[in-house]
This record gives sequence, C-alpha cells and structure tokens, in this order.
Amino acid sequence: MLPLLYIDPGTGSILFSIVIGLITTLYFLTKTAIIRLKVLIYKDKTKFNESKTGFVFYSEGKQYWNVFAPICNEFEKNKVKVLFYTSSEDDPVFLQNYEYISSEYIGKGNKAFARLNMLEADICLMTTPGLDVYQLKRSKKVKHYSHILHALDDATSYRLFGLDYFDSVLLSGEYQMQGIRELEDLRGINKKELCVVGCPYLDVLNEKLKKLPQKNEGFTVLIAPSWGANGILSKYGEQLLTPLVETDWNIIVRPHPQSKTTEAGMLKKLEEKYKINDNLSWDYEPENIASLSKADIMISDFSSVIFDYSFLFDKPFLYCNNEFDHRPYDSGDLKELPWKFSILKEIGRELKSTDFTDIRKIIQETCESSALKENRLKAKDTAWQNRGLAGEKTYEFLMELKKTC
Repeated sequence: MLPLLYIDPGTGSILFSIVIGLITTLYFLTKTAIIRLKVLIYKDKTKFNESKTGFVFYSEGKQYWNVFAPICNEFEKNKVKVLFYTSSEDDPVFLQNYEYISSEYIGKGNKAFARLNMLEADICLMTTPGLDVYQLKRSKKVKHYSHILHALDDATSYRLFGLDYFDSVLLSGEYQMQGIRELEDLRGINKKELCVVGCPYLDVLNEKLKKLPQKNEGFTVLIAPSWGANGILSKYGEQLLTPLVETDWNIIVRPHPQSKTTEAGMLKKLEEKYKINDNLSWDYEPENIASLSKADIMISDFSSVIFDYSFLFDKPFLYCNNEFDHRPYDSGDLKELPWKFSILKEIGRELKSTDFTDIRKIIQETCESSALKENRLKAKDTAWQNRGLAGEKTYEFLMELKKTC
C-alpha cells in the first residue's frame, strides 16, 4: 500500500498560487499573441497605415453610400488610396472589392468620434456637420477638413454652426454660396473654399431609375417628412393621414430615418391607428428610390427630399412648413429667407392645416398645374449643376487640394 502524499496547508497555498499564476500568465500571453496577429492581418488587409494616407472619408452610415460611391469610384479608377471609415457594420463599401479604397467600421457615436478626433491625414472628407461644435473635434494631425453636402438644400439648413469650422465645402449649386459667405462675415470666422461639384447621390439615383420597372399601381401619394417638432408627422399626424386614407388612393408613409430613433413612440402609435387600412403602407427601407418612383405626388415639410423627388421625376409636391422655426438652424441668422423656402412657392403648393379637409381637390389641382412644371425645370438647373459629373469633379478638387497640404 502506497503511503499517502501529504502537503501541509502553507505549501499547498504556495503551489496553488503558482498554478494560478502560470494560468494567468499563459492567458495574457495568448491574448497578446492574438492581438498582434490581428494587427498583422489588419495591416495586410488595409495595405497601408492611416498615418501615411492622404485621404480619409468618413460616413455616418450606409444611408450616405450614394454620396460617397461616385467619389470612391473615381479614386479607385485613378488608383489613389483612400481610407474609408464608416459607422455602419453593413455599409455597402464592404461589398465593392476595391483595391485602393480600404474600408473599416469604427463604431457609432462617441466611439467613432474618439477615433476621428485622433485621426492623422492630409484631407478628411465627410457629410457630418458640426465639426468642433460638440463631440466631433478637429484633429491636430489633419491638415484639411472638407464637407460635402448630402442634399439639394441650402448650406444653412444645418443646426447652428454646422459648417463654421470646415476648411472647404463642396456644393451642388452656386446658390448655396451666398448663405455661407453671409454667416462667415456675421460670425467673423475664416473664409472656406467653396466648390460646386454637383450632387453625387442624385447622379447615382438617376442611373438606378433606368432599371426600375414602370409604375402600374393606382394613384399614389407619398408622405416623406423630416423629423423633429417641425416635421409634419409629429405636428399633424392623424390630422393629415386620416383625410388622405379616406380618398382611397394608395398612401405611402416614409418617415425620416432619424424618426425611428427619436420619435419611435409617435410612429408606433400611428402604425397601430392605421393598421386596418389596406391603402396605407409604411416604408423604412434604407433607400427611397422605390417609393419615390411609385408616387404621383409627394407631401413633405422642409425635407430636402422634396428636391430629389421633383428633379428626378419631374412630379408635383405639396409642402407644409408655414410654421417652421429657423432659430435652431444657421438659416435663423440670415437676413433673407433661404433659397429652399423661397423657391418652394414657385415649384410647389403650400399646404396648411386648414386645407386638410380639402386634400383631394388640392392634390388634383396641383397635379394639373403647367406653371409649376415649368418652374421645376428652371429650379433644377439652379440646384443640380454638373449632373452626372459629381464624382469626377470632387476627385479633381481634392487632388488639387492635396498639392497644397
């Protein structure tokens, strides 16, 4: 019979500590090795380090891919490297098989801003406004910040100080210059470089239109509002939807993407209210082209989708923004009404809450107006310049800019 092995408590405690120490050490050595391996894989995958790149593009989400796509395609075609940061894990950029555009998901909100605030690059291009106003700060290691507008809209439609601290702004039309210059003089800030490049996302949508099936549904009304207290869904809701549903026309409601986050309760209430109405449907798709193509007329407020719809399809619209509060926006500091609000009276028909009961008659009259149609075509030439060339023009501007960085 073998003698029993006896270990006194003190020795046992020491041996236990040694074993735990060895396991802990092995764990951290393994973790360190994995991290180093990931870094090596990352470097190989991206082909270059961000500190050495001239261009960084940042997209807040996949909804802005149509803005960046023509620009990325132009850089790829000319074999110029770009580091593309996105806050969407399923951003379409990851499906493009680019060789010179290296893409990376950097998280959302503060996580993304923390990464961007430490950025190293010659030029950073983004659609995000509010640089150096809130969480998104200028990095000392970025030589030039450029903003590209993601809508056919006045450049003063952002929240206060939206574009103040960018070095350049890329525009869709010359009409956007006046408001920027007026704010620069008023606030005593540096003059920005302004360049009219066109509207890349409308160039993309214009090409997609050629592949869409021909409309064969009945008469369709699209409601496409902005979000917030001034948006027509928040302000009027059932007051507007009920008389529309009663027309028996097809009604499509396409809330602003931000509404799903900030106004989820309001949307849920409205969906519940009209779930029994077969002629009303809700559209939450990332891209709006399908709903726009189905509509015979659109109802909106101050959303720039008005111009997308009107200029892409040459169709009529109603707008309801007579009580819009400009004070939270850059436009509130302007002496005159922005182009967007002044031109609406010429290319669309204003809809007041007192008109809702006569909505059928108003829609029919608006669809038949030849004067509105003629004015829409003129406004299109003003707001959407360099049609089909926005990617190329943006590339040319950024490459010229790079020579001075």
